[in-house]
Amino acid sequence: MANRTEYWHVLTEPLVRQNPVTLQILGICSALAVTTTLATAVTMSISLTVVLTLAAGIISAIRRHIPDTIRLIVQIVIVASLVIVIDQVLQAYFAEISRALSVYVGLITTNCLVLGRTEAFARHHPPAPAMIDALGNGLGYSLVLVVIGGIRELFGKGELFGREVLPLADAGGWFTPLSLMLLAPSAFFLLGLLVWAVRSWRPEQTEAREHVPPGQMEAAE
Repeated sequence: MANRTEYWHVLTEPLVRQNPVTLQILGICSALAVTTTLATAVTMSISLTVVLTLAAGIISAIRRHIPDTIRLIVQIVIVASLVIVIDQVLQAYFAEISRALSVYVGLITTNCLVLGRTEAFARHHPPAPAMIDALGNGLGYSLVLVVIGGIRELFGKGELFGREVLPLADAGGWFTPLSLMLLAPSAFFLLGLLVWAVRSWRPEQTEAREHVPPGQMEAAE
């Protein structure tokens, strides 16, 4: 029972409280680049979660046999091999989405979230907790991508998964798409607002100030 509770805690912590994107600001390149549609956001989320979970399991299983001097090289080779497999599967069965994702699937290899969890957690824990931790972080990452991708597609095109949700004005409806939502700056704005919302909800996630203005310092005294 204790193990189940501990595993559940490891799995759910990265969803909000220790979310790798909103708290640790990891993996934001793909969070900003592939969220123009919900389909690409979901595909990227699944791809990264699968790679991260499998990589964590493999690295954890052989952790005692990896010399410290080459551990990063070994980890990158394992992750890159899994990414190649995922990329080939996408090209074979989801060609249109693969073209939309472009080079960003390949960049999973250098995603700081993947290398961060394999280096910080999988290398020091047995395979089961390592894979659960990786799955939790992948789901936390996925949650952010799905939220941003859904908002951008909904307000940028009036669609979700390519299907019309809001009736467009040029087709006799009332909604005029916000083209800004499909541009890169909108992803920055939305991610910033999401981080602000989460940290307003959970103030403990806010970093301590590095500098206090003189006026506020005097008031505190």
